[in-house]
Amino acid sequence: MEKSATLNLRVNPALKQDAESVLGRLGIPMSTAVDMFLNQIVLVGGIPFPVTLPNAPESIDASKMSEEQIHAKIQRGYESYKAGRTQNAAQAFEKFRESHS
Repeated sequence: MEKSATLNLRVNPALKQDAESVLGRLGIPMSTAVDMFLNQIVLVGGIPFPVTLPNAPESIDASKMSEEQIHAKIQRGYESYKAGRTQNAAQAFEKFRESHS
């Protein structure tokens, strides 16, 4: 199929750079990835993935908390930090990956 149409759009520069990095590791040029996305829209008759709000547990969903509940959670977190109850983020994520793979 001949490629002669031009698509101009503005995107967040950091997002574009991050996407190009991933696509580069996959060996896929950005234009090919956009073509793939557009082809999928045509094939499935819509966006080729669910477009939904995240389903966060109510215990951490700030949109379902009062201002007082949010402040209480922040205060508990700060008190844990002051008491030294912290973890290295990289190690915590590694433990999570190990237990969920």
